[in-house]
Amino acid sequence: MSEVSLIMLGTHDLTLFVISGLLLNITPGADSLYIATRSVTQGAKAGVVATLGISLGCYVHVLAAALGLSAVLTTSAVAFTFVKLAGAAYLLYVGLSLIRSRPAQAQSVGIVPDASLRTIFAQGFLTNVLNPKVALFFLAFVPQFIEPSATNKPLAFLFLGAIFNFNGTLWCLFLAWATARIGSLGIGRQAAAWFSRSIGVFFVYLGVRLALTKQG
Repeated sequence: MSEVSLIMLGTHDLTLFVISGLLLNITPGADSLYIATRSVTQGAKAGVVATLGISLGCYVHVLAAALGLSAVLTTSAVAFTFVKLAGAAYLLYVGLSLIRSRPAQAQSVGIVPDASLRTIFAQGFLTNVLNPKVALFFLAFVPQFIEPSATNKPLAFLFLGAIFNFNGTLWCLFLAWATARIGSLGIGRQAAAWFSRSIGVFFVYLGVRLALTKQG
């Protein structure tokens, strides 16, 4: 895309934005751990479905931020607390579910019932959407690459948010494939269950930390 086109969209330093976004995407976090867990224990298909759920959740944040809805989280203590506690509760739910998993519950690699795929998609989506820190991240990061004089800032925000999420989705798809390969190279049901429990403990930690997060 030409420099003139970027100016018309109201953005700048697109190359720097893409590089910075990729570095942020590959940094391990709750999303990548969730994808890795599903891929190792249930195969690449489950990891891809988890990625799609998380990606859709990110687009919700991008759209909300572009329309100014996420700004409410920075100004309203009530709204921030509500979303924060909802997100923390869901992370705790996912974490405890993983901790309670049994070896017999681990599916054969690559064989996941349709109902489980829907559950995996919903968990990925909700884990991302119910995290106010994701919304605050978009509000803090993306505007740095929008021209102050841009005539249509929401459009510029959507453009950059779409690029960030697209690149992040590609990375997560690769992560799903790579971790599924690791799982197929010899991880047994017992090992898969213990891997899930370990990640479950980390999700519980994330839930507690999110619940204790302050608005500022």
